[in-house]
Amino acid sequence: MDILTELLQPFQWGFMRNALLAVLVISPLFGLLSTMVVTSRMSFFSDALGHSAFTGIAIGTLCGLADPLWMAVLLAAAFALLFTYVRRKSNMASDTVIGVFSSTAVALGIFIATFGGGSFTQYNSLLIGDILSVEPSKITLLAVILLVVAALWLVSFNRLMLSAIHPALADSRGVRVFWQEAVFSIAIAVVVTVSMTWVGLLVINSLLVLPAAAGRNVAKNMRQYHLSSVLAALVAGLAGLMTSYYLGSSAGASITLYLAVWFAVTFLLRKRRL
Repeated sequence: MDILTELLQPFQWGFMRNALLAVLVISPLFGLLSTMVVTSRMSFFSDALGHSAFTGIAIGTLCGLADPLWMAVLLAAAFALLFTYVRRKSNMASDTVIGVFSSTAVALGIFIATFGGGSFTQYNSLLIGDILSVEPSKITLLAVILLVVAALWLVSFNRLMLSAIHPALADSRGVRVFWQEAVFSIAIAVVVTVSMTWVGLLVINSLLVLPAAAGRNVAKNMRQYHLSSVLAALVAGLAGLMTSYYLGSSAGASITLYLAVWFAVTFLLRKRRL
């Protein structure tokens, strides 16, 4: 009982309860989306989206918007659509297209943030994130997004997976590959944008890669692959939140380190199994 009381003690504070709810919503989202990010070989796509979201925040701030986050969501969604279009219409590899968009977005964001002698330091908090500052309204928004993404997986999973693995075959089967990829890209864009102020731009990409990367080491089928990815993200999220509370560290960095350790463990298990 004493151990349970000690574990629950941090949640007497309202900000910790909000942070816990945020982790319980964000973690399954990242775990689920991670499976498609890894399967589609788009590991740095979320990084590029983070840069475009930062640009949106800078534009919103420059325009004097009360909540520049909505400008960031809009710009990231447009960025995702444009990226999907260029990737489908060109012969360039995905990593090349991602590099072009990422470098352009971060340069534009820094240019706008420092326009007219402005200071970049006001955006430093976006780099590290602070999950303890999460607002209940944003948690509700992410919960709605989680329901939408889960519904998308149930309805379109086979088409999404086929589009990711073999676009040409998907086309021949009548699958609208562009729109499958576009919807998937926009889902990532919205999740990355809404959660970046809590997780931090420096590590948000890791949260969309490590859960599924570890899952691929041990999963024997697609069901295990998704389940292990979601569970890894959830457990690491809870452990990272508690670590950040007791040690005063960044929650995003703590979660990422737990996932990195889990990846190392699954890699060793994979080698042993082989």
